Amino acid sequence: MKQMIIHGGKPLKGDVWIGGAKNSTVALIPASILSRTPVTLEGVPRIADVDNLMDLLSEMDVKCDFHETTLRINPDDIKRSPLPAGKIKSLRASYYFMGALLGRFGKAVVGFPGGDDIGPRPIDQHIKGFEALGATVENENDQIIITAPKTGLRGAKIHLKMPSVGATMNIIMASVMAKGQTVIENAAKEPEIIDLATFLNNMGAVIRGAGTDVIRIEGVEELKAQTPHTIIPDRIEAGTYVALAACIGDGIRIHNIIEEHLDSYLAKVEEMGVVIDSDEDSLYVYPAGDLKMVQVRTDVYPGFATDLQQPVTPLLLTAKTGEGVVIDQIYPKRVGHIPELQKMGANIHVEDNIILVHPTHHLHGAHVSAGEIRAGACLMLAGLMADGETIISNAGNILRGYDRIEQKLRQLGAEVSVIDV
Repeated sequence: MKQMIIHGGKPLKGDVWIGGAKNSTVALIPASILSRTPVTLEGVPRIADVDNLMDLLSEMDVKCDFHETTLRINPDDIKRSPLPAGKIKSLRASYYFMGALLGRFGKAVVGFPGGDDIGPRPIDQHIKGFEALGATVENENDQIIITAPKTGLRGAKIHLKMPSVGATMNIIMASVMAKGQTVIENAAKEPEIIDLATFLNNMGAVIRGAGTDVIRIEGVEELKAQTPHTIIPDRIEAGTYVALAACIGDGIRIHNIIEEHLDSYLAKVEEMGVVIDSDEDSLYVYPAGDLKMVQVRTDVYPGFATDLQQPVTPLLLTAKTGEGVVIDQIYPKRVGHIPELQKMGANIHVEDNIILVHPTHHLHGAHVSAGEIRAGACLMLAGLMADGETIISNAGNILRGYDRIEQKLRQLGAEVSVIDV
């Protein structure tokens, strides 16, 4: 169990560099086993989810070497083995091994995935996609067993009932070596899907339309990594630091960003009155003046990301007048951070899964708990704003999603430490 201890109320300034996208990385690592040659990923974030995925690879005798931000994955001696439920439970993204193992071996035995408790996130669309490709899916002893027919997977037309990132990525991985053409309709359009498609195409896959709502995949015989792949910057980490800079910054420059990935979020932050200068691959966030409340409504990309509704909440608290409203259309029950903020003196409450935010002129330190990654980020920002000491329990959740967070905050002048308890 880890705790984050913050002594808040100190203005932060300086430069921060954004790591590789968590939501790309957790798919690219499982996808690496589709390659018949060693894979090199660059810009890999130092987060706990990467360590967990490397542990799962080791269960299959896949060798990994992680130095600084470069991860080398060698699947030469890979063996297909069931992935144990214990380690699978620690992260939601372990479900990407379903598509990767099915694509590589024609069979996957994977424990039911775990991850953050932010409401229902069924995997029925993943399963329907695998079945459309010809696989049979069984549930035995809390494990999902997915088996391709003896003749192999065959391309199919698959229409997603909602544009799920996870299902889109899993179906891509399962179908890249299936016979014939696979068409995914109503596909998710997130930048992380483009990143996965780019990675696989550079290994010989034929994927077209990533980033649109129709993706076409022509099956190939095999994949071979030729060159290193650099992971795109993490738009959620970048958005979190934008909120931090606006909440308690005294001028912060955020490096290694792709601004267009943040268009909806930046538009909303600037609507509040935050002043931001953009450069080629960086943003400079000025100290915030008088801010006004806004309404935030999350949506699938390119809308306002659900993963940023919690990190933006402390910024809403700093507005001078009015009532802020946050409506999460993706995960309506993603409200576990609200009672924790109330412990710190926040004037905020929930009615029918709608978050109502009122100006809060003073936050005080408290002992709070990070129920999941983005709730932890929200409480971390609130702790940096608050007077006195804030102790965040379950801080391991923050480390699952934020690259070298303690080091980066200290470089900006924060008094923060992460300890084992």
